[in-house]
Amino acid sequence: MRIPRDRPRTREEYQRGLPGYHDPTAGFGGAAPAYSALTLRIWLAAIGILLAAGAAVLFATIEMWWVTVLMSLVAVGLVIDLVWVVHRKRRGEPG
Repeated sequence: MRIPRDRPRTREEYQRGLPGYHDPTAGFGGAAPAYSALTLRIWLAAIGILLAAGAAVLFATIEMWWVTVLMSLVAVGLVIDLVWVVHRKRRGEPG
């Protein structure tokens, strides 16, 4: 459930970290809300981009075009994810 806010978040709130509002089990059994692991997501997206782009090139050389297009779309999706996560990291969120 989202708590309505009447003001934008401050830089200090981002630096402390935002609780895991997407976590359906947040607070279950007294557990603290989860915080995002942004650095891990950056590394995983970067490795995924390299693997997907490499696979796209490999499949293009053997002329399997539908797999080439699929791997290219995966790589584009990973680039978008990487850009968004880097934006969040530069905004000051820990992780």
